Amino acid sequence: MTNARCLIETEWRNDALWIWLNRPERHNALVPRLMSDLKAAIATAAAEEPAALVLAGRGTSFSTGGDLGGFLDHSGSREDLLDYANLLVGTLHEVILDLLAFPAPVLASVDGPVTGGSTGLVLAADMVAMSERAFLQPYYSDVGFGPDGGWTALLPERVGTSKALQIQYLNERVSASEALSLGLVSSVCPTDELIGCIDGWVGGLASRFKQTHQATRNGVWDEARRDQVQLRLDREKDRFLQLIARAETLAGMQAFTRRRA
Repeated sequence: MTNARCLIETEWRNDALWIWLNRPERHNALVPRLMSDLKAAIATAAAEEPAALVLAGRGTSFSTGGDLGGFLDHSGSREDLLDYANLLVGTLHEVILDLLAFPAPVLASVDGPVTGGSTGLVLAADMVAMSERAFLQPYYSDVGFGPDGGWTALLPERVGTSKALQIQYLNERVSASEALSLGLVSSVCPTDELIGCIDGWVGGLASRFKQTHQATRNGVWDEARRDQVQLRLDREKDRFLQLIARAETLAGMQAFTRRRA
């Protein structure tokens, strides 16, 4: 009997620890096992004291958010669906908070789509390098979900209330260039230059004092601020659970899946 393929891979590159989402055949869509493995990898990384933590995705997508197939597979009973959604969204939100509390700079290398709750992994990063073909998009209003992953807890602070609402109401696609102008990413470059861009940042970080980076990050993401984010994420999860088991949401998931097929 062979072991299941690892959904999270880690590697040291220079002085940074890279964590790769490794479900490329499903565009790194989020499922509970991937999220629990990611949470464990972040905890291990924190103990190893890298100059930086880097998040990235294998294949042609960073991540397309919660896997609709997983929700539909658990839609046979309301209780099963709610338990599954609670586990997935709850673990995603725990990961976001773990990233905000990480004791070193958090970077993200983003290639391809970032949709749904996986956007929270990008919002929790300090510096983001995005490929020219990458984009952010919520999709919640096309399916019937409540926003999770920080779309209401973190995004308005970054881009302003009106812009955050506009993007979500109209399911607007935020291109790499627009994400740069909004301050959501730090650099935009061709796909084949992403790793080099991150390597350059890591080199700059590694040449300076880790203790200062940690003090700076702790000052920005202090306990009080993280507590406020947790409160808002908990409210996101509550609203998600209120909507996920509705008949119209199930129909929305099924219709969205048919269109994508």
